[in-house]
This record gives sequence, structure tokens and C-alpha cells, in this order.
Amino acid sequence: MRDVTTAQTPVDLDVQPTPLALLLLGREADPRSERGVECPGDLPSPSDPDLVERARAAKEKLGDKVFVLGHHYQRDEVIQFADVTGDSFKLARDAAARPEAEYIVFCGVHFMAESADILTGDDQKVVLPDLAAGCSMADMATAEQVAECWDVLTEAGIAEQVVPVSYMNSSADIKAFTGKHGGTICTSSNAKRALDWAFEQGEKVLFLPDQHLGRNTAVRDMGMSLEDCVLYNPHKPNGGLTAEELRNAKMILWRGHCSVHGRFSIDSVDDVRARIPGVRVLVHPECKHEVVAAADEVGSTEYIIKALDAAPAGSKWAIGTELNLVRRLANAHPDKEIVFLDKTVCFCSTMNRIDLPHLVWTLESLAEGNLVNRIEVDRETEQFAKQALERMLALP
Repeated sequence: MRDVTTAQTPVDLDVQPTPLALLLLGREADPRSERGVECPGDLPSPSDPDLVERARAAKEKLGDKVFVLGHHYQRDEVIQFADVTGDSFKLARDAAARPEAEYIVFCGVHFMAESADILTGDDQKVVLPDLAAGCSMADMATAEQVAECWDVLTEAGIAEQVVPVSYMNSSADIKAFTGKHGGTICTSSNAKRALDWAFEQGEKVLFLPDQHLGRNTAVRDMGMSLEDCVLYNPHKPNGGLTAEELRNAKMILWRGHCSVHGRFSIDSVDDVRARIPGVRVLVHPECKHEVVAAADEVGSTEYIIKALDAAPAGSKWAIGTELNLVRRLANAHPDKEIVFLDKTVCFCSTMNRIDLPHLVWTLESLAEGNLVNRIEVDRETEQFAKQALERMLALP
């Protein structure tokens, strides 16, 4: 087989690999990207039968010095070692409420660990067991792209009317941009409150980076029309929009989406209704608008958990969210029929990078006094990102 990494490019073509190509090949790193390319090499074997006992022993040795956070989408093998579980913002707040913990081990993805670092004390160290655990949605909006978008809005004469609202699932750079320009952060459970606040501050909203949460909140929860929303594509000149389209829009949606929730389709809904008579379809608001419109209930991860906890025995549910959580909920409620909305199995691939070998390696390294995979946000970025987060915490 030809070795593509060492093959010589003909001199007369003078072709140079792009930074993105080198990043994908693992030959370069972008510190501002959600994707890491360097992973630790001395991991225990995933077949090691002592992994559970090793993790337990290392965690016990660390004692109160370590606080382990487990996102709902994590594998069961990892969740069993979490001191608390929750969604990204709940976990970041839980970390901030444990100032005595020297190490915060965040079993989630990169932007979540960044948020924890922003909200925790200077003497606390946030650790991500695998630096390659990123978020495809957060990757869809870079600082350079968003700065260019703001220039487009300025040229269209509307920047002063626009308030940025960024979803929690964004990098620290994007949160800092939001804070610097007078905007706020939102979660999937308080997106309407964030948008209500934003429209009190200005006439338009730039919603980053998930188009579906922005559109669903504006149309389903706030009574706007689909025509009030335009889609800004960072890969097209001027976002693929005219100045008139931007001036007429209320919601300027960034062209980003969740790779898991974006897979669900109206066909998934129709199919599960045909297969399971009487089923109730419950989906996350990161799903496409037509899927949300066809569902019986829509809500955040925490909403989904509470809805199934409160559901009567014998009820039937098709859940449109990440498979690890759906499977865990099905096991927790054997008296209810709980199925994954789509026939195609779909885990969050980057969230699943946090496995038991990485967690064991992390805990054992910390127990030996070796700080690994620290996530640290620079001071200026932290300052403006924290402003945006604090505006969210102050929402009525």
C-alpha cells in the first residue's frame, strides 16, 4: 500500500499541505480547536480484567483531592466512577461548588472542561482523560469565522442591533466573543429565557453554533416564523446571505449542528409510530425542526430524564438523543418500553473516547503526582467568557 504521509509531491505542482490536512493527519495541532491530536501512549489494555479495581484504588488513594464529573452521554463503565452526573453546565457548576478538590476530572468533551476551568478556582486543575474528546458542533464555529461574520454584519449596517447568544456547546473562544459583544450563553433548557433577554437588548440575535436549537426555540417556543430566521454559512462569502436578508432577519442562525441529534429524521418518527402503536416520541431540541414538530414532547437532557422518571408504568417511549443515555434509561425503567428513535445505532463518537483505560491512566497518573491532560483557558479568554456565563446565571 502506498504511504500517503511520505509520498513526494511533484515539484512542478508546488502543492503544499494545508493546515487542516496536517491536522487531520495528526501532524499538526491547533490549540484553539476542539479536536486534540495528541493522545497518551501508555494506556492500560482495554482487556485488562483489573481495570475497574485499578480505577477504584487510584480514586480512593486520591480521596478528596479528586472530583470526577460524568456527562450523561458517557459509557456506563465510566459513569460508575463519577461523583456527580449531569449535563455540561450542571457539571461545570458542580465543579465550582467543590473548591477543596485539587483535581477536576471531566469525563465529557473539551468545551465542557473549558467551562469547568473558567468557573473553578485558580488553584484547581481541570483534566480531560483524552484530549481527542472534542465536539463536532463546537468545531463548526471557530474564532476566525465568527469574527469574519461580525464584519459582515457590520458592513450590512446591523451589528449594533445584534446580540450574540451562544449555546453552551461552544468553545471558550466563542463564549469570549459572546461576552465581549454583550451577549449571553444558553443551555437547551433556558434557551427561550436567553433569547427573551437578548431581544430586550437588541433587535436581532446571532445564535451560535447550533442552528436547530436556535430555530426550534424561536419558532416553537417564541412564535416566530421560519422566514424570521436566516442561515449563515461560514464557508460561503458573506455567509451566503445578502445584506437585505440580514437586515430583514430576526434570528441569524449559524450553520452548525449536533452530529448525533442531526441524524434523526421525520422517517425515524414515522417508522417508530408504525412499529410501536401508542408510542410517545420525546426528542432533544438539537434535532431538526421537522423532527421536533412531529414529536410529542421536546426537552433538554435533564427534561428527558425527569419525563421518563415520572412516566406511568407500561408507557412506551421513543427517545431522540444519544444512545448511551437512552440505553441507561431503558435499563433504569424496566416497567416501561423505552427505545432509541432511530434504527441506526449512534453513539457520540467523541464523547465515547473517554473510556475506562483513559480514566484509569488519568487517575493513576494523578495519584502518582503527575498532572496530565490539563485544560487551561487563558486569562483574557476566561474573563470575557465568564462575563457571558454570568449573564446567563443572572437571567430571570
